[in-house]
Amino acid sequence: MKRINNFLIFTLMLLALASCTKNKTEASDLDKLRNSNNTKSYPAVQMDSMQAVNTITKQKVQELLDLSTLYLSGNRNTEIDTVIYSQMESYFHKPDTLTFKKLFRELDSLKVKTVKVNNLNVYKEFYKQDTLDYAKFNVEYFDNKNRSLGIFEKNAQYILLSTAKAKKEFKFYFLDFYSAPLKKDSTSVVVTK
Repeated sequence: MKRINNFLIFTLMLLALASCTKNKTEASDLDKLRNSNNTKSYPAVQMDSMQAVNTITKQKVQELLDLSTLYLSGNRNTEIDTVIYSQMESYFHKPDTLTFKKLFRELDSLKVKTVKVNNLNVYKEFYKQDTLDYAKFNVEYFDNKNRSLGIFEKNAQYILLSTAKAKKEFKFYFLDFYSAPLKKDSTSVVVTK
């Protein structure tokens, strides 16, 4: 009888200890993305316009890449996949069927599970009389065992459209993702004598 009582006390102490040491699990980045959208996802701190554009662009690039890996990890034919895909389309000004083809092909061929965006810089290119906004950034791909698959330099073209509500509010959209920057016309000059 004494052994049974000691065993019960020991078991209760183990259960009490186990219940006290449970860690609170935080929502993963992918779960946070499921509930995010393309509205007001930037911090409300004072920064100059270039810093703000840089911060917003980095966040949008990271969100789009996270959504892409989440979409590719699914069956691509379920309701949640349809929701993820439409959410990805909302990041583009005029999405079409070719919008994600290059991105999906690269992520699929490398079997990418997660992506991290580093060293993002925004810059402008001038073409004829137009000013084009680009973001140049490095992406590091990771496999399902969180091993790095490499760091790749990428570009994206984006646009900021002002909203009708206020003059200082803008909507962010990608025009082209993983694009090559516009090449300048390079006509060689030949000197003849």
